[in-house]
Amino acid sequence: MSNPGQADPTPFTSARQLAEWFASGAKPREAWRIGTEHEKIGFRRDDLSPPDYATRGIGAMLEGIGKLGWEPITDNNNVIGLSRGTESVSLEPGGQFELSGAPLETLHETRLELAAHLRDVHAVAQPLGLGFAGMGFHPVAMREAMPWMPKSRYAIMRRYMPTKGSFGLDMMLRTATVQVNLDFGSEADMAEKLRVSLALQPLATALFAASPFLEGKPSGFLSLRGRVWTDTDPDRTGIPDCVFEEGFGFERFAEYVLDVPMYFVAREGKLWDVAGASFRDLMAGKIPGLRATMGDACDHVTTVFTDVRLKKFLEMRGSDSGSAPMLLAKPAFWVGLLYDDAAQKAAASLVRPWSVEQIRELRAAVPAKALHAEIAGRSLQDVARDALAISESGLKSRGLGEEAYLAPLHEIVASGQTQAERMLALFDGAWRGDAGQALRFMEV
Repeated sequence: MSNPGQADPTPFTSARQLAEWFASGAKPREAWRIGTEHEKIGFRRDDLSPPDYATRGIGAMLEGIGKLGWEPITDNNNVIGLSRGTESVSLEPGGQFELSGAPLETLHETRLELAAHLRDVHAVAQPLGLGFAGMGFHPVAMREAMPWMPKSRYAIMRRYMPTKGSFGLDMMLRTATVQVNLDFGSEADMAEKLRVSLALQPLATALFAASPFLEGKPSGFLSLRGRVWTDTDPDRTGIPDCVFEEGFGFERFAEYVLDVPMYFVAREGKLWDVAGASFRDLMAGKIPGLRATMGDACDHVTTVFTDVRLKKFLEMRGSDSGSAPMLLAKPAFWVGLLYDDAAQKAAASLVRPWSVEQIRELRAAVPAKALHAEIAGRSLQDVARDALAISESGLKSRGLGEEAYLAPLHEIVASGQTQAERMLALFDGAWRGDAGQALRFMEV
């Protein structure tokens, strides 16, 4: 398999086509699935340095895992990912190692998938002297020390990102996330799920905060990754106003996506660098040699980095990567909120009094304050208790015992201490000021 490529050459001329593509993802409840993606920050065990692609590093990891029954994904003859059925392994720009899991029916299947993946990672990484940590931002490496993976789109983003924000390159090279992908049943269901999950995404950022260090020292943030995303590229990040507009639906989101500037256009296995150009100009034939296709539109959707992204499903994007139990708690939290009717209605009621401006203010405050932030006169820790109770009730209604995966979140909400605050306490105590110990402490 090769990448990139032009998936669908059908001429693309209107937002309606993209709206219909979004709409085609709607499924009956019995077909709803859970997809979990998690990135891990690599380090060399001897000196904690970030592994490069070539020298017994990330390329060797792909080669080793590829021998376990995966097909290579290539870009300019470099293996930059692996696929097996509906699962894939991919690389973020700085070598962050990612599993994009299969669409699964239950969280118990998610647990088994995670265990199998980590078993493979450990088996391949150990002889290479590598480890992988679940946290939101590299705790010690400087930006200049990070390697770049040989993926064509990253070269384009590397040039363009610094023109749009202060932390775009840090987002690419030094951050890692855990993400859950969930289905919707209809346009109305999508709209409610998207509004609820956007409103509660700052809460998820707080609950999963696990990135307190910058280049070996406390950064002043509990989710430095969350801070990075506030100054990456305002054209394609954050909380889009349109989601909260009256009558919001697939076509309105499609219009929003088409207003986001492009990065690239794929043709015959190569990428054209059109970063900053208007997709509407591409549609109108104003970019010499290129006309918009459906494949271009689908590629373009992947360059939208809103806190929750609509594709043919919804992607919850607001959380730092974390420990193995937290990698399971993330899908559990959102499945509980959004896969049970009563729970979804309760979550919608919880956030309904909040204005978009209040949600944005919370999002800005959370990277530094986590659960100590406030919204509408309430501490986020109090809001978290309510949201967690709703999620637990939603999971219990599924009757599968999946509520057990919320245990680490109950502990965080009860204590008010996030993974980041626990690391800071260790930094001041047992670690004796050595932030590099965070990599070993958070190894998955």
